[in-house]
Amino acid sequence: MGYEGKVVLDYLGRTHATTLLTDREKHLVGLAVTMTRGCQVCTRGRIEKAQAAGISDDVLNALVEIVSAVNAGVAAATAREGFRQADASAVEACGALCAAEAAVNR
Repeated sequence: MGYEGKVVLDYLGRTHATTLLTDREKHLVGLAVTMTRGCQVCTRGRIEKAQAAGISDDVLNALVEIVSAVNAGVAAATAREGFRQADASAVEACGALCAAEAAVNR
């Protein structure tokens, strides 16, 4: 099955419609996700929307620091585990998730 944009848009619409999070929280979570994904265009758009919603640059910069620290921690933990596996000669196959064929189909 090919890419179905409507499914994604429907899901995003339901996600944004939740009343469990405030608009401010939605802006901050959305920005954290786009920074983690590494999309500069999406990140710019999220920053602009957050600023327009009244979120200060101080808050946005604090979010950048948190996201950077969390992502650095994930990268370090991933590397440590990779070294542990290499040292123990217990290298496991990455499986379908990391296979080149899967990356092409994403």
